[in-house]
Amino acid sequence: MKKQKPTKTKHDLDLPLREDIRYLGRVLGDTIREQAGPKVFELVERIRQSAIRYRREQDGRSLGTLEKTIGALGQDDATNVVRAFSYFHHLANVAEDVHHERLRRADEAHRAPPAAGSLAYARARLRAANVSARRVQAFFEQARVEPVLTAHPTEVQRKSIIDRQRAVRARLGERGGAVSEAALDEELRREVLILWKTSELRAEKPTVEDEIDNGLAYFRGTFLEVVPRLYAELEDELAPDLRLPPFLRVASWIGGDRDGNPHVTHEVTARAVEQQAAVALEHYLREIHALGGELSVAAQYAVPSPELDALVARSPDRAASRKEEPFRRALTGVYARVAATAKALAVDVSSPRAAVGAAPPYAGPGELLADLDVIALALAASGCARLAEGRLRLLRRAVEVFGFHLAPLDIRQHSEVHARVVQELTRRATGMDVYEGLDELERQKLLLRELAPARPLVSPHVAYGPETTESLETLRTVAALHARYGAAAVPNYVISMTAGPSDVLEVALLLKEAGLLVPGQEPRSAVNIIPLFETIGDLRACGGIMHALFSLPYYRQLLESRGDLQEVMLGYSDSNKDGGFLTSNWELYKAERALVDVFAKHDVRLRLFHGRGGTVGRGGGPSYHAVLAQPRGSVNGQLRLTEQGEVIASKYGDPAVGHVNLATLVAATIEATLVGARDDADPDGEEAELFAETLEALSALAFRSYRALVYETPGFIKYFREATPINEIGDLNIGSRPASRKKSDRIEDLRAIPWVFSWGQCRQSLPGFYGFGAAVRGFLSKDRAARLGLLRSMYARWPFFSTLVDKLEMVLAKTDMGIAARYAGLVRDRRLRAAMFGRIEREHDDTRAAVFEITGAKTLLQGNSSLVRSLRNRTPYIDPLNHLQVELLRRLRSGRGDTDEIRRAVHLTINGVAAGLRNSG
Repeated sequence: MKKQKPTKTKHDLDLPLREDIRYLGRVLGDTIREQAGPKVFELVERIRQSAIRYRREQDGRSLGTLEKTIGALGQDDATNVVRAFSYFHHLANVAEDVHHERLRRADEAHRAPPAAGSLAYARARLRAANVSARRVQAFFEQARVEPVLTAHPTEVQRKSIIDRQRAVRARLGERGGAVSEAALDEELRREVLILWKTSELRAEKPTVEDEIDNGLAYFRGTFLEVVPRLYAELEDELAPDLRLPPFLRVASWIGGDRDGNPHVTHEVTARAVEQQAAVALEHYLREIHALGGELSVAAQYAVPSPELDALVARSPDRAASRKEEPFRRALTGVYARVAATAKALAVDVSSPRAAVGAAPPYAGPGELLADLDVIALALAASGCARLAEGRLRLLRRAVEVFGFHLAPLDIRQHSEVHARVVQELTRRATGMDVYEGLDELERQKLLLRELAPARPLVSPHVAYGPETTESLETLRTVAALHARYGAAAVPNYVISMTAGPSDVLEVALLLKEAGLLVPGQEPRSAVNIIPLFETIGDLRACGGIMHALFSLPYYRQLLESRGDLQEVMLGYSDSNKDGGFLTSNWELYKAERALVDVFAKHDVRLRLFHGRGGTVGRGGGPSYHAVLAQPRGSVNGQLRLTEQGEVIASKYGDPAVGHVNLATLVAATIEATLVGARDDADPDGEEAELFAETLEALSALAFRSYRALVYETPGFIKYFREATPINEIGDLNIGSRPASRKKSDRIEDLRAIPWVFSWGQCRQSLPGFYGFGAAVRGFLSKDRAARLGLLRSMYARWPFFSTLVDKLEMVLAKTDMGIAARYAGLVRDRRLRAAMFGRIEREHDDTRAAVFEITGAKTLLQGNSSLVRSLRNRTPYIDPLNHLQVELLRRLRSGRGDTDEIRRAVHLTINGVAAGLRNSG
C-alpha cells in the first residue's frame, strides 16, 4: 500500500516564522556584541534566559535572578539592555508580518478555502445567500467605506525606525528568492546596524507638520498603489460587468483635528491640504510619465479615434520622433496639463521631468479623468484592451478616488468652543449677554432666527477675541480650500462632546458666516455637520437628540441639500474611560440601535463613524468581527472608522498588509449589509429581548463597580499616577497634542489615549476588563445554574456578546498581574497600594473566571492558537522590559543618578513595551 504523505499542520506552517525570528535574533545579537561589547551581549543573554525560564516554568529562582541582575545594572548597561529587547520586538514584528503574507500567498497557491474577511469569502457568502447581482450593484452605488487616519499620540516609534523596519521586511521577504543568501544576509546586517545606531527617541515633540508628513508617507507607500488595485480586484471578483463608483476612500484628521490641540490653526489646515495635493499630483505625473514610456503603439497599428486625435492636436509635443506615436503624444499633453495644474494651484511638486511645453491647467480631476478615458477607449478600439487594463486602469481609478486633494480632511472642534464663539458674536452684535444663560430650547430658537436671514452676524468692523477669530478664520479657510480644490477636500465638520441640537446649529451658523451654508427657503450646506457622542450620558441621549434635530424643519431642509444623509460619530475611548469596558460597549450598541430607529422614522440615511483606537479599551480589536457584530441596519453600506497611532503603521506600513486590511473592511461592510453576521444564529423576538435585558443588568453592575473604583475611591488618582508611567508618558515626544484637555489632575480631563496607554504599559489593562467580573458575579448570585446557561447561550447565539467576550480574552491574555504587582510596588503609601491593587487583582481574577464559565474554555484564547503562539514567543521578551521599567522608574522618582539619562532609558522601555504588545494605545 502506498504510504500517504503526512498532512502539514499549522504548527509546521509556523516553522518559517520561528526560523526568521531566530535568524533576526542572531543578527541582532551579533550586532550588539560588535557595537556594545561582549559584556552587554552576555547580560542580555542572562536576562533573556532567566525571563524565559520563569515564564515557561514559573521558576521562582529565575525571577529572583532576573530582578537581581536588573537591579545591579549600571545606567549605561541598563540602557543597552533596554535597547536590545526593544529592537528584538521590532524585528519579531517584522517577521510576523512577513509570515502572515507568506501564509496568505501559500493559501492562494494551494486554493485553500477562503479566509473569513477576504473578498473571496465575502463572494462565497453572497452566493450561498443567493444575493442577486442587482443587489450587489445597488450596494456599491450607495456604499461608503472610509478609514480615517488620525495623529493621536500612541505611535511612539520614530519614522526613521519605521523606515528601517520596512527595509528589513523587504529584505526578509526576499529570502529563498533569486538573491543569494550571503548577499541578503549582508544587507540585513547593514539594516540592523543602522537600526541599532539610530536614536529611538525624538529630540522634540513632533509638530503638526511632522504628523502631516508622517501620515502622507502611508499614501505614498501604500494607499496610492493599493487602493486602485483593490478596486480592480473588486470589479474582477464581485462585479465583473460593472465599473464601481468611488465608494472606498482614505480620509484624514491630521491637520484638521483641533479639539484640545492649540497647534492646529487655520494656516496648518491650509498647508495640510496643499501638501496632500502635492502628493496626489506628483503621483499622477510619475504614472503618466511611466505610461508614456510604455505606450509606444504606432499610428499604423491603431484604429483612428476623433477624440484621441483631438487630444493629440492639443498636445504641445511636436517632436518628430513621436509623430507616429499618438498615445505618447497624447500623454505628453496630459502630463503638461497636470504640471500646469500644480502650478495654478500653487502646489510645489517634485516631477520626473519638465513639461515639453505650455498647456492649460485642468479645471478639476474630472477633466483629467476624461482625457485618460479617451486614451483607454482608443486602446480598446485598437485591440489593445489589455494595455488599458494595466497601469492606465490603476491611474484612472487613482484620479477618480484621490482627485487633486488626495484625502478628505475632516475638521473637528469641541462643542464648548462653538458655544463661546456664538456667545461672543451675539454679545458683540447686541451689546448684551443674550446666549450664555439660555436653556437648550431657547438656544435653538435664537440660532434658527440667526440662520434664516441672509444678513451676517459677524461684522468686519469688530475686533473679536483670539478664539472667535481663529474659529472664523478656520471656516473661511475651508471655503477657500473648496474654491481651490473642490468641496471633497474638506467635506466634514465633527463636533466633539455633542450634548444637544444647539451644538449642531451653532456650527451651522458659523458655516453660514463663512459662506459655506447658503440660507433661504432651501438652505444648502457645503459641509457635512457630524455630531460626536462620547460620554455614557451622551450615548444614551443621542437618539433623542437626533430626533429633536430632525424634527426641526430648517435642519431637515438642510439635510436635503446633503442627499438626506446624516453622519454620526460615536466615541469608543471616552465612553470607556467614563463607564468602563462593558458599559461602554453596551451603550454604543444601544446607541446604534436607537439611531437606526430614529433615522428610519425620519427617512434619513445613517452613516456611522466609529471613533475606535488600537486597544480593546478604546474600541480596538479585529475589524472584521467588530463590523459584523454591529446591530442590524447600522452598517447598511456605510462605514467610517478612525485608524490611530501604532495601528496605522501595523496595518498600512506595508503595501501587502495594507491591501489585506482594506479588503477586510470592504468585505465586512458587504457581508454586514447584504448577508448579516450569522443569520442562522442571530437572536430575534423574545430571545433578543431576553438577551438585551440580561446585558442591561450586567452593564448596570459593571458600571457601578467601575465608577466606584475610578471616580469614587479616595486615593485612586494618586495610585494611578504612581503605579503607571503616566507622568513619564506625558514627557515623551510622541504627539503634538497635550495629554489633557485642561490643566488638571482629574481623570475626566485626561485624554483617553494616555489613560489606556499607561495601564497597558504596566500590564494591568484595567480599561479593557474592569467591571466585567463584578457584573457576572453579581448576576450569578441568584439562580446561578439558569443564569449561567443564559450567558452561555448569549455567547453562542449573539455575535455582539461573543465578540465582546473574545476581546476580553485577548485583554486578559496580555495582562500579567505578577508584573502589575511590581508596578504597584512603586506606590509609596502601603495601605493605598494594598487596597487599590487588591481590588484590581480580585476583579481581574473574577473576570478571568467569568470568561471561562461563559466560554467553557480551560485556557485563554483556546480557539486562537496563532495568537497564543505569538504571545508565548514574545512575552518572555516583554517581561524584562517591564522589570527594567519598574527599576528605572524607582531610580528616577527617587532622584538617584543622572535623571536625564534615566528618564531617557524609561522612555526607551515605553517604546519597547509598546512594540512588544503591538496594539498598545
